Amino acid sequence: MLQVGITGGIGSGKSTVSKVFEVLGIPVLDADSVAKHLMQYDPDLRQSLMALFGEETYTNGQLNREHIAALVFNNPQQLEQLNAIVHPATIAFSKNWAQQQTAPYIIKEAALLFESGSYKELDKIIGVYAPLPLRLQRAVNRDQVSEAAIRSRMARQMDEEEKMKRCDFIIKNDESTSVLLQVLSLHEQLLQLAQQ
Repeated sequence: MLQVGITGGIGSGKSTVSKVFEVLGIPVLDADSVAKHLMQYDPDLRQSLMALFGEETYTNGQLNREHIAALVFNNPQQLEQLNAIVHPATIAFSKNWAQQQTAPYIIKEAALLFESGSYKELDKIIGVYAPLPLRLQRAVNRDQVSEAAIRSRMARQMDEEEKMKRCDFIIKNDESTSVLLQVLSLHEQLLQLAQQ
């Protein structure tokens, strides 16, 4: 079975593109949602996170995202430690999920596909590209935070041009090109690749 990744910067529209593939009957795994789920419910991961960030990592049994964000925000070393705990668990979950699928190909959506190393497990990578002003506008509207906060998050991700260079396919989500037509065309290509 062909394993395909979808990646792109904050506000690029990865989730929108993934939803179109889902409508076409392709199973999609959202790695960011899986990571959040595992951080909340996986007992080993919970222990590791508490060992790293203290008892206040969970408040009334719920993951205290603000606490973790505050600790890793300006501390690259702690962010790296967090990723070293969460990424392997997410990748292991993804592998198990992939083995249970029966579609011609599957998709794993992740913002940090290259940064986490999980791209190594995939056959093809789709990049979702949108110009920076549009990405900023979308992210500010979606997350209800300042442009400065979004720019700060973007600064911790791989450069967008570099990310797109590493992708096998690029979908432009710039509001001037039909995402639906691009996905339909790519879907046909991926079905053919899956048959080979």
